[in-house]
Amino acid sequence: MSVFAKAPASRSLRAVFTGIAMVGVSALMLTGCASGASTTPTDTATTAESGDAKTVEAGTRDLTLKIGTLLPQSGGLAFLGPPEEAGVQLAVNDINDSDLGITVEVIKRDSGDTTTDTATTSVTDLLSQDVTAIVGAASSGVSKTVIDQITGAGVVHFSPANTSADFTTYADKGLYFRTAPSDILQGEVLGTQIAEDGRSTLGLIVLNDAYGTGLADTVTKTFEEAGGSVVATSLFNEGETNFTSQISEVTAANPDAIALITFDQAKIITPALVGSGFSGENLYFVDGNLSDYSGIFAEGLVTGSKGTLPGLDVAKLGDFTTRLLEVDPSLKDFSYAAESYDAVILIALAAYAANDTSGQSIADYLRQVSGGTGDGTTVTDFAAGAADLTEGTQVDYDGFSGPVTFDENGDPTEATIGVYEYNADNTYKRIN
Repeated sequence: MSVFAKAPASRSLRAVFTGIAMVGVSALMLTGCASGASTTPTDTATTAESGDAKTVEAGTRDLTLKIGTLLPQSGGLAFLGPPEEAGVQLAVNDINDSDLGITVEVIKRDSGDTTTDTATTSVTDLLSQDVTAIVGAASSGVSKTVIDQITGAGVVHFSPANTSADFTTYADKGLYFRTAPSDILQGEVLGTQIAEDGRSTLGLIVLNDAYGTGLADTVTKTFEEAGGSVVATSLFNEGETNFTSQISEVTAANPDAIALITFDQAKIITPALVGSGFSGENLYFVDGNLSDYSGIFAEGLVTGSKGTLPGLDVAKLGDFTTRLLEVDPSLKDFSYAAESYDAVILIALAAYAANDTSGQSIADYLRQVSGGTGDGTTVTDFAAGAADLTEGTQVDYDGFSGPVTFDENGDPTEATIGVYEYNADNTYKRIN
């Protein structure tokens, strides 16, 4: 079952779920997703405030667009780096192969995680090479450490995977965008899924950063509003490798289910939890750790456990996944590959529409080419979009991650959350 709904202008998603059976909810349409936060952006771009489409000049282009990537080659989200970088590279290839007057150069750097200063060093290097857009980071916590550095330099900061609700109203000079939805949505879907699975008590083991605590708060609120009780929440910090105390604290409360809101710390926590006597089928995962654990966990360790992941079912995108594997044949996970691809295509279309590759010009047109101003002919690839823009026609790009459609805060207003279940071989499949 898939449920599509349009959230109210109040930016609260609660009304979306009223009266809707949420067993296996996989998709929702939303207008913003930052309930509990101020609805007035503290600092936005002129285009974002006006909502009026800017003029697109007809004519050919002769542009060179230099972008950087700040994606995890190391650290707690390193498993997301390969699919994200493959998505970026495939988009660059498609744009350059179109031969329509824009050449994209990409410089790839490591984001690391919040235990290091890798991201700051990488951003400093990228800015010194005059990039006008940076794709990344994957981690919300990492992005928070560099967003001021990036936007302060007049460069577009575009994440394919940041989900912290804090970014919705961040003072980013109108230069921050993302193709991943706020965790207000994922938290509501996961919390409701756990309740609909018949669980009455829930424990959480949570990474103590903007991503982990924000997602945990929404899961808790949703689960308890559905009649359940969160009986234990145990936090840990990035860089910790021993989780004995967190496991003991949560299992002592004897919950029906445990949600792991972590990054790849789940590789350590999961076997230890099951080894302590907790059933693997009663675990729930999130986008930060929903991964292919075949060859890592003992067979059957998490059979029947579930998790959530933003985005369309990449396994059903056919040619897209085939082409990703041509870029990187070693890929096992495809998480956020589509969001990364769409980020680059949208940046290039915005530069093409502006006929200018400066960061501010890209930001001025990003909402417009996503369809966020309510104008434009729908296009699903760069070549078609560029062809229309050459004629002076407004475009509305719908990509592999979905329709996108940015609001005034650079958030996607349409998003999909998939519910997945683990097989006996520790791979996962989408069930809704």
